[in-house]
Amino acid sequence: MEKIPMTRAGHTALEAELKHLKSVERPAIIQAIAEARELGDLSENAEYHSAREKQSFIEGRIKELEGIISLAEVIDPTSMSGTIKFGATVTLVDEDTDEEKTWQIVGEHEANIERGLLNIKSPIARALIGKDEGDSVEVRTPGGEKSYEVLKIQFI
Repeated sequence: MEKIPMTRAGHTALEAELKHLKSVERPAIIQAIAEARELGDLSENAEYHSAREKQSFIEGRIKELEGIISLAEVIDPTSMSGTIKFGATVTLVDEDTDEEKTWQIVGEHEANIERGLLNIKSPIARALIGKDEGDSVEVRTPGGEKSYEVLKIQFI
């Protein structure tokens, strides 16, 4: 199987979610199922069916997280330098609107565009890989062609 690159922060967040699911959510749903069973006829028991559905989701997410964590390759961006690569925090300026944006290029399981975490597999990240400060980048996005200039590259 192929290793999954991620930052230390992303790995820690996935481990925390896994621990929460196993130690809080799983016992709570087991308790909810037990209480729903006590209500009698399971065939017409909405609480029971809802709890079983939630249990199925939780168990699926636990398995998914365990798989991701087992394949994780934690990469420390602070030990890198040079051109844009995984882990880089990049400040760009949109050449059309002069709007500045800062993103960190991270693994797909920790990406969150609202928090400035850009998926390594996204069109913008793929276009940025290998570029240096001052370079101009053309990106084909779902919203059309975009032109960015790389202002700053940091490995923090």
